[in-house]
Amino acid sequence: MKKFHFLLSALSLFFSITVFGQETRAGGERTEGKPERAKITITGKISEKTSKLPLEYATVTFKNSKNPKAVFGGITDNKGDYSVEVTAGTYDITFEFISFKPTIISGKQLNENTNLGNTALEEDAQQLQEVVVRAEKSTVEIKLDKKVYNVGQDMMVKGGTASDVLDNVPSVTVDAEGNVALRGNENVKVLIDGRPSNAINVADALKSIPADALDKVEVITNPSARYNAEGGGGIINILLKKGKNLGLNGTVVASTGYPETYGLTGTINYKAKEFNLFTTQGYNYRNNPGQAFTNSRFLNDDNSTRNFMNENRENERLNKSYNANLGMDWYLDKSTTWTNTFNYRRSNGDNRDNVFQNYYDVNHLYTSTTNRINNTDSESRDVEFTTNLTKNFKKEGHKLTIDGAFSSDHDLDLATINETNTLSSGLSVDETVNNQHQSRNTIQADYVLPLGKGSQFEAGYRGDFSKNLSDYSVSRNGEIQNNYTNSLEYKEKVNALYTQYGFKINKFSTLLGLRWEDSDIDVNQLATADFTNKKYNNFFPSAFFTYEIDDKSSASISFSRRIQRPRGRQLNPFNNLSSNVNIFVGNPDLNPAYTNAIDLGYIRRWDKLTFNTSLYGNKTTDVFQQVRIQTDTLEDGTPVITTTPINLATEYRSGFEFTLNYSPYKWWKLNSNFNFFYIKTDGDYSYIDTNNVEQEQDFDFETTSWFTRLTSKVTLPYKIDWQTNMNYQGAQKNRQGSSLGNFSMNLALSKDILKDKGTIAFNVSDVFNSRKRIQDTFIDGTVESHSEMQWRKRQFNLSFTYRFNVQKSDREKEKRKQNQQQGDDNGDFQG
Repeated sequence: MKKFHFLLSALSLFFSITVFGQETRAGGERTEGKPERAKITITGKISEKTSKLPLEYATVTFKNSKNPKAVFGGITDNKGDYSVEVTAGTYDITFEFISFKPTIISGKQLNENTNLGNTALEEDAQQLQEVVVRAEKSTVEIKLDKKVYNVGQDMMVKGGTASDVLDNVPSVTVDAEGNVALRGNENVKVLIDGRPSNAINVADALKSIPADALDKVEVITNPSARYNAEGGGGIINILLKKGKNLGLNGTVVASTGYPETYGLTGTINYKAKEFNLFTTQGYNYRNNPGQAFTNSRFLNDDNSTRNFMNENRENERLNKSYNANLGMDWYLDKSTTWTNTFNYRRSNGDNRDNVFQNYYDVNHLYTSTTNRINNTDSESRDVEFTTNLTKNFKKEGHKLTIDGAFSSDHDLDLATINETNTLSSGLSVDETVNNQHQSRNTIQADYVLPLGKGSQFEAGYRGDFSKNLSDYSVSRNGEIQNNYTNSLEYKEKVNALYTQYGFKINKFSTLLGLRWEDSDIDVNQLATADFTNKKYNNFFPSAFFTYEIDDKSSASISFSRRIQRPRGRQLNPFNNLSSNVNIFVGNPDLNPAYTNAIDLGYIRRWDKLTFNTSLYGNKTTDVFQQVRIQTDTLEDGTPVITTTPINLATEYRSGFEFTLNYSPYKWWKLNSNFNFFYIKTDGDYSYIDTNNVEQEQDFDFETTSWFTRLTSKVTLPYKIDWQTNMNYQGAQKNRQGSSLGNFSMNLALSKDILKDKGTIAFNVSDVFNSRKRIQDTFIDGTVESHSEMQWRKRQFNLSFTYRFNVQKSDREKEKRKQNQQQGDDNGDFQG
């Protein structure tokens, strides 16, 4: 009965909005036989009583008690403000929002322009518990300056990881090894809740965070000066779940899959008037088998064949991870909120690589086989404490925020490599220890001051202080190998100041910003007493211009300067010996790369279609480029090839991209993303070959590539949802070879049960088992090879989601849905 009464109330509210909308459009229509009365403007604001947050799309209705036909109304904007024209008179005013108790002012005399001030609405707890309103929001919200990916609506990622989530986000790709790229550019900064990840290896960290802990992902292709200048390709911000409803509520997700995968994640929230407690706990057990092979033809100086080697690899990667956060929002007063969060992540891995190297002579006749079995035990612990204090002043939009994040991460990898060869009865044993500890402390303050209608000033400070110590040692048959053993200490101190000013005049919006960063970097090889210090400071300007063509379309042009600092594996000269003939070696003398980025954007909305397109161009100086060099070291007569990054001159990158959201029918939603890009590299590299002769490599090169993604979501009979994702990564050439094109597809089905409190979902990742990295490599006078690498084979997952005291579409979801339909891209000076 209560549900029936609520439905009637909702229908009445809709009817009222329709009526006063018609009356408002009618403007100064006369009441027959009476002169038209003067129009006045009534303004005000509607907010949530507990959190003080503005309520967007809340309704205000004016009913003249003496003239029932005089009904006026309006809807609040994204700041909770409303402005309604009424005729002078006495009114009963009603303020309403779904799942909130209405507020009524009776007999209000209105004879002149009046500001009614702020009206705070209180959530109706009884209504929240009794009512389920299903209002499906789009998986992808397209905005002019960024794309917002709502994780909860994607069935593909149930039972997966944060890495799987990113691989479904428009403009983002994740390769077979977990490396993230934005618009084909791996120079991208990944943030978690607006802060840099404190993990030593971001790709590995993303694989340990359960997808069910994520709320949404923001993709910012050209950030403003407010953001950290790191990441020439843009910023990806991962937002974790945090409950917002009054009372005790939460969600539990259990999953299982093949190859052997299990997961359990729970998000629980308790909200009262004075505070909000929240926690997310998750455990994942994942087995990721993979495989790879590299077929190589080794060359003489005249490019004739010397011999052949085929390397085959089978991987078994077992990972057990636990993720937890516990936090509290404390509402100190009506305008001040203090949030503290404790995060803990731990993962243990048991990885086995079985490598067979089959050798052949110049006539491709078999000569011998080397078998290398690499068993690696890994452990990672990550502890972080974050705090945020937000003070809102009396003036709307005037606020000060202070943030702090303090973290410690420890990674330990212990590997034993057993090697045998058919030409020898002996056993060679390599043991490696990679012990890394990283600490990161961040302090940030941001101040926002509205200066008048349509203008705003911002300023802030950010300090990032991190330290990483990597102890790497290798022993062979019990003897330490000094050429592979050392300690690398990396220290980074970055202090930044920024300011930006935004204003809006009619249909034009402008945001101008300037950021200054001072960097102090130490790269110290402790065992060899080789110390490197680099100090530099830079200005990073940004400018954004937006023009509202009409209420459904906007165009923009933006510019920013970015930086990419080398870190981790790129700097570490100590390598992984899983292969003894193909070795990666870091370069501790790498310099940062600088990018100037420009972006032209256009967005257009129709009733069923949203279209967003961009034309972009980047110029990066001192760009990192990996080169392969033949050394004078031989393994069973085969020269060892090392791969190392260098600063290789200048890279020019330009491209064209578009994203579509299309809903041809209520039961069918389509999302599509296409990106085409062009890369030109100018640079030369010299090195001394095995004959002590200087070799000059010309890396001047031009290439193009593209990728596309199509997601289809269909509601079948019996309310079964069916989702299909199709991805294609186009071929791409590089100076020493090329990567071949690759197609992959994912499928998922889901069904709501238990009166919409539960959801069962089944998904298949990589249906055709085709997702591989396929490369051809040619180094003149050295080697010619073809390789295929599959990091993870096809996966099947089954998950069950149960919600208690949580509706599938609370007011936040309803808000996001309407934002997606109408947009709020203009006048946002937050970057």
